[in-house]
Amino acid sequence: MSSDARVSRKVALSPYFTIAAAAFGLISDGYQNNLMTMSNVVFKKLYPKDYTSDVSTRVSNSLLVGKRYDGAIIGQVVVGLICDRVGRKAALVITTALIVLGATLATAAHGAHGSASGLFWFLTFARGITGIGVGGEYPASSTSASEAANEKTVKHRGPVFIMVTNFVLSFGGPLAVSMFLLVISAAGENHLHTVWRVCFGIGILLPLTVFYFRMRMFTTALYQKGAIKQHVPYRLIIKRYWKPLSGTCGAWFLYDFVTFPNGVFSGTIISSIIKDGDIKRTAEWQLLLGALALPGVFVGALLCNPLGRRNTMMVGFSGYLIFGLIIGLAYDKITHIIPLFVIFYGLMQSFGNLGPGDMLGLVSAESYPTAIRGTCYGISAAVGKAGAAVGTQAFTPIQEHLGKKWTFIIAAVCGTTGILVTYFFVPDMTGVDFVDVDRKFMEYLAEHNWDGAVGEAKSEVSSSTEVKD
Repeated sequence: MSSDARVSRKVALSPYFTIAAAAFGLISDGYQNNLMTMSNVVFKKLYPKDYTSDVSTRVSNSLLVGKRYDGAIIGQVVVGLICDRVGRKAALVITTALIVLGATLATAAHGAHGSASGLFWFLTFARGITGIGVGGEYPASSTSASEAANEKTVKHRGPVFIMVTNFVLSFGGPLAVSMFLLVISAAGENHLHTVWRVCFGIGILLPLTVFYFRMRMFTTALYQKGAIKQHVPYRLIIKRYWKPLSGTCGAWFLYDFVTFPNGVFSGTIISSIIKDGDIKRTAEWQLLLGALALPGVFVGALLCNPLGRRNTMMVGFSGYLIFGLIIGLAYDKITHIIPLFVIFYGLMQSFGNLGPGDMLGLVSAESYPTAIRGTCYGISAAVGKAGAAVGTQAFTPIQEHLGKKWTFIIAAVCGTTGILVTYFFVPDMTGVDFVDVDRKFMEYLAEHNWDGAVGEAKSEVSSSTEVKD
């Protein structure tokens, strides 16, 4: 095979490698997002005096905000800018390296002289580094995956995007609990120190699988033609896109405010209603809860084209309203029937996946042109992570001062607000080609007399439409 033929073949396969890289990268993120679900239960057993509610919140929250700095939030904003100003591939390699570094430090975490307090501060720091990488994965993986899917099939871009982003993120929950069950079954409940370190160590291996795909990526044709690397007209961008940006930011804040604390502390909630708080039984119910949340991902993928992105998202938010009220108002009775409680809890989370879980990443990638897709996606996701941090911080005080049922009633309130924000601010971009979005954006800039450079310089040209990053 000639050199030109090999290059052409690599170019043809590149979008598939890009999509696969997004899937492998985000499954690692899903695992990290859910790692603390059972770890919280383990730490509470190992350190009943030291692992207070404040410490639990700090360690759980560290992936989102880190130790006195915004981890995932910084990652999403900064990496979103790198995506647009430097390139998709560079951003993806940076985020993977940070996740591996943070996960390695967390696995090896120790306190000075065996101090439990030192251990949890070390974990907070390490999980903060991981959080920067995890946060950066959102704009880096999602923008590249959406552009690659658009190149191959505009019609099926939505379902493909959902399956390589929200599905693998959601699958991270059952995966993390399954790994926990396997490890605790092998090590035994008398070796919980070993159990949590092995589970954290698995988080090192997952992102390493991504490097192969990412080293074979090529820059998408959309980015090559539409990138603006210098003199970005931010004033004009805000003037044109303030409304959709308000919608994607607002809806993401509400969704993460509900879904992250409910995911992180669901193991603690289930443990509290199980006799003696048995760890293995808690994990088994947690696995069922995670499995019940997955069907919503597939339903959302099926509905996003015929029903439209915006309508599907509103249907999902309505699930928070319905099931949040059912669980919240009947909490004292329903918690005496554990299977029924877990089923309703799972249905609420499944509707979250069906609507905002599936649609937010999709509409955040579709609502903006290629030149600012990573930046606006990163800002939207960062505001979402701010909602997750606020929700995680408020979760324990709400339970302690208002009662556990109010965490579900507040979820219903967020569902109602999410419906309104989506209806009034989120555009429906179903079936719209990114090429048309970019063309209209360039026409808008020309109308306002902006004459900056568009497109990246060709280096290592691999075809008329794609170049190696």
